[in-house]
Amino acid sequence: MNNFSFRLILLSLAFLLGGCGGHQPDDAASAISPVNSVKAILFTVQTSELPVVASYPASVVSEQQIQIASRIMGYVRHINVEVGQQVKQGDLLITVDPSDIQGQVSMSGASLAQAEAALADAKSDYERFGDLYREEAIPKAQWDKIRLQYSIAQQQANAARAGHASANAQMRYAEIRAPFSGIITQRAASVGALAAPGQTLLSLVNPAQLNVETQVSETTFSQLSLNEPVTLHVNQMTLTGTITHLVSAADPVTHTHLVKIGLPHDVALQSGMFAQVDFPMGKRHGLRIPSSAVIARAGISGVFVVDQNHIAHYRMVRVGGTALDQTEIQAGLTAGEQVVDNPDASLQSGDKIVAGDGNV
Repeated sequence: MNNFSFRLILLSLAFLLGGCGGHQPDDAASAISPVNSVKAILFTVQTSELPVVASYPASVVSEQQIQIASRIMGYVRHINVEVGQQVKQGDLLITVDPSDIQGQVSMSGASLAQAEAALADAKSDYERFGDLYREEAIPKAQWDKIRLQYSIAQQQANAARAGHASANAQMRYAEIRAPFSGIITQRAASVGALAAPGQTLLSLVNPAQLNVETQVSETTFSQLSLNEPVTLHVNQMTLTGTITHLVSAADPVTHTHLVKIGLPHDVALQSGMFAQVDFPMGKRHGLRIPSSAVIARAGISGVFVVDQNHIAHYRMVRVGGTALDQTEIQAGLTAGEQVVDNPDASLQSGDKIVAGDGNV
């Protein structure tokens, strides 16, 4: 017998001895890979009607906001407010140096005095020569001349009064006051700077008259109506607003329409805040499950699906919008399947589920 045959016989004996040892029982295999039993609440996935919404970015704006400017030319003498300061209607905001206006007031006052003196003389002549004319002591041509002079003096006096009143009115513009109560949102002037008519010095916003404005497409606009309720998301709050204005004329550049939405009176918001508007566009059929059933593992959204043997399996899903603690499932589940609601952090695929109270 050669060495090769001897080795072959030894190898065959070893194989036969190993086979006689048999296989390990199932309970031994279970000891190696144990199955945990976890009590959980199950939810049966069902088809339901889902709202169709069109979402648009928006801004909180004030219905009453203005750019305050000077109506006269002059250097800024005093500024009594700062950005963020709340003011009341009539409060003094800015004082402009009225030196030039004071000169105009003085000149108009002198002109008015001269005109009134001339009018007094003309009136005296009118009365005196009127008596003479009625006594036929002077010719009609002379009387007509006196009457004309008196009429001209009256017109000149009226013009002088108007000029003086206008100059005095300009003096009032040297003090710029708040036209309504609100908050200063911008200060573009400095003491000593030259204020020119039409140049913005301050911005004033009334926070008590806020609404939300957005631009929507033609398709969305055609389905909206006045006084329709819409959902607003602003400052980490979800609110219900009401459509107050629908501007039918589209923007010539973006071809979108302006929509204004009224806010509830009891919300504390500020002009300039970012918002999102959800416009209802009808209904459709889809799948929704409790938001608490959706978890993220390794940055991926998924749910635990329970099979007929009550074994949990983690499955990735594609989620849609969330409303009223319900999340839409766009892909990954079918109606009739059962998912674990609010799964424990220790739950793993392969664990056995013992159903607790809930929608089973």
